Amino acid sequence: MLGLAACGSKFRSYDGPEVTQLLVVKSERRLYLLHNAEVLKTYDIGLGFAPSGHKQYEGDGRTPEGMYFIDRRNPSSKYHLSVGVSYPNEFDRALASELGKRPGGDIFIHGRGPSWKKTMPKDWTAGCIAVDDRDIEQIYAMVQDGTPILIRP
Repeated sequence: MLGLAACGSKFRSYDGPEVTQLLVVKSERRLYLLHNAEVLKTYDIGLGFAPSGHKQYEGDGRTPEGMYFIDRRNPSSKYHLSVGVSYPNEFDRALASELGKRPGGDIFIHGRGPSWKKTMPKDWTAGCIAVDDRDIEQIYAMVQDGTPILIRP
């Protein structure tokens, strides 16, 4: 039992095994929360509106690929709740610079929020990883800042 609890609030508590890593497999549209090699939870995800390939610069609509960390959280997100991904790293800044562009930033795992409509495409973000609002409530409770996240093609 994972031990998630809530009483009508978007803020849940969690007392299960520590999430030691997040794994995103873009081609599967899946997010895995892991405790060592054990999968604790799996979520369906949406990606940036141009889902193939690694994010190269601000505005390209791609979701980054590589190793990052959860580095912040936003309890007041317009997308219900969100946890930040440490994009861009040194490699990302160098790649964007070679292209004469800015790398962008503000990549998050977030919910859909009140403005999301059922008619929106599966991949609709500007490069973030989107989940259902109930899912981000669990993720927000389970994942701590500093947790590594590997985003694979």
